[in-house]
Parts: sequence; C-alpha cells; structure tokens
Amino acid sequence: MITLAIFSPNKNVYSETFIQAHKNLPFNIKFYYGGYLPSGLEGEADILKLSFFERIKRRLLRGFSFQEKKILFSLRKEKVNCVLAEYGITAAESLKIVKHLQLPLIVHFHGFDASIKNLIDTYKEKYKSVFNYASGVIVVSSKMQSDLISLGCPKQKIIINPCGPNDSFFKIVPDYKNLQFISVGRFVEKKAPYLTIFSFKKVVEQFPSAKLIMVGTGDLLNICKDLVHCLKLDNNIEFRGICTPVEVKELFKKSLAFVQHSITAENGDSEGTPVAVLEAQAASLPVIATLHAGIQDVVINNESGFLVEEKDIERMAQNMIRVITETGLAKKMGAIGRNRVEQNFSMDIHLKLIEDLINKSIN
Repeated sequence: MITLAIFSPNKNVYSETFIQAHKNLPFNIKFYYGGYLPSGLEGEADILKLSFFERIKRRLLRGFSFQEKKILFSLRKEKVNCVLAEYGITAAESLKIVKHLQLPLIVHFHGFDASIKNLIDTYKEKYKSVFNYASGVIVVSSKMQSDLISLGCPKQKIIINPCGPNDSFFKIVPDYKNLQFISVGRFVEKKAPYLTIFSFKKVVEQFPSAKLIMVGTGDLLNICKDLVHCLKLDNNIEFRGICTPVEVKELFKKSLAFVQHSITAENGDSEGTPVAVLEAQAASLPVIATLHAGIQDVVINNESGFLVEEKDIERMAQNMIRVITETGLAKKMGAIGRNRVEQNFSMDIHLKLIEDLINKSIN
C-alpha cells in the first residue's frame, strides 16, 4: 500500500476540518504537524529518536537544519511514497527535504497562502520552485487558479477541487419555520462579521423577532459583541463561540438561511472556498453571501442563494428579507443548493480527485 505523508501546520484546529478529512484517503497515512516545516508525527512521541547508525548519517548529512534532518530520517523510516503539503507555505518550507528524497509532491493551496500580499512577496521565488517540482497543485477556486498562474504555476498542473462537506450534512432537514439566520466562521477581517451585523440590523428594523446565530471565534469577536450592544441587538444576535459539528447541524435545522459577508482584507487575504458555505448548501439552506473568491463558484446567484458585491450591506439585508417574505423561497433555493453540492462538490468527489492525483504521481 502507498504510504502518504500529510504535512500540516496544525495538528487539529477546529477551522481546518478539510485537512482532517484528508486522513480518510485510502492510503497508509502519516500525519506530520507542528509548523510550516513540521516537527511532529501523529502517534509518535518523539521523531527525534534515532538509531546509532542514523545519528552517524545525520552528522554526515550537510546543508540541512536539525529539524529538516529529523523529518528526512522519519520519512525514510516510514517508507513514505508521496507527500501532500497542506498550504503553499508548507510545501515551500519542506521542498528541500522532498527533493532530496525524490518524493512526488502534491501541494494543496487553501486561501491566505495564495492571497496575502506580503506573504506572496516573501515566497514568490520559493513558490516558483514548488510549481516546477510539484506533480500537482490543488486549488479550491477558479480565482485561486488565476492567481497561481500569474505567479508562474503551469496551468496543466492545477486542479480545481473545493473541499467537500461531510456527508452527514446531507441528512439535515430544515423546517424553515424560524426567522433565524446562521453564520459560521472565524471572526477575522476577510469574513467581515461586522458587515453581516450591520446588514442584519436592517432586517431587525422590519422583523423585530428575527435572530442571527454567529458561530466561531477570532480577533474580531469582542469588537463584534460591542457593536451588537451599541446597535441594541443583544436580543437578536447570539454568539455561540466554537461549536461541534453536531451543534452546528442542530442550528442548521432551525435556520432559514446561511449568511456570510466575505471581503478581501486590506493585506490581500481572501477566502478559498469556505467549507461552511458548502456545508450549509448540503443542509439545504440558501446562502446569502458576497461575490468573493470561491463562493461564486459554488453558489448560483438567484438560484441556490443570493450574492452581492463586497460591502453592499443594503443588498444583503434586502436578500435576507426576501427569504423571510417570499413563501417557499428558502426551501426551493435550499433544494437546488443541496443537489448541486451533491453532484459536484461532495466529499467523495473531493477525495477521489486527490487519490487519483497521488496515484498518477507515483505511477
């Protein structure tokens, strides 16, 4: 069986369910984590532990840092056949090791690694080396594909493959009876939760009993809480913090639509294709969001949801109101969204594309 090493900056972050899903690929998985150049191997207490002969070989191996050497020896020990690097930066930092071992490399870009301006400036040359060596480059949106091509990635190496929702979201049956909207995502600039709040204030002006549940945490959370208080929306907007997938599914069941006002941050940071948007559509909820990055690849405007220009809070509010006032609209849009995600963006499709790419790179 093929042994696949997955390189991930983090071991298990609540917002990176898409990386955890890659452990379900049909290979012998070795999950390396702990920084853009990994420092740990899941299930191993200490990958620093080397045999006597390995310690001698390590001294003879020149031009590599101590951390690079320990990863290199671990990959040899585990008889790894291929490396899947989560994020472009991870691929750039580990390329030296992968090339030395002559292992096939698959790079999975996710969002910030292909958009933040100063990061791109720092890694531009390293990215070119990654593009040149990699067997395949996975991106999650057509916008990201264009961005990487402009950085020098050959188009023929790129595969557009948004991260799919867990199959359990397709089993959700919303009742569409509550005037409740839901937002799931980190409280960071590119997700602009404060703009969602400003839009929702206009909804409450017409429908005082409307509710917005906001799931997630992040640097802007306390600012958003203060904003809600100042706008006198304490009875209408509820902050739930980090929720488990089970809790999110329960909230989806009781909601009318999913809302997210993503924007391009000042530093260039933008979304890939938010998994929560796909999860909401899998759960038969219409999505009210922005014409931003990969969102417009997976939500059909005026069919499976409504998309507005970034920072257009008026139109976003109008669309939330439409979902409330037009009988059957939420259910109709939700059904279209679920069918499209099931046909084009399921987890099985997502994993099969990666599986085929890995098999092709080895054979």
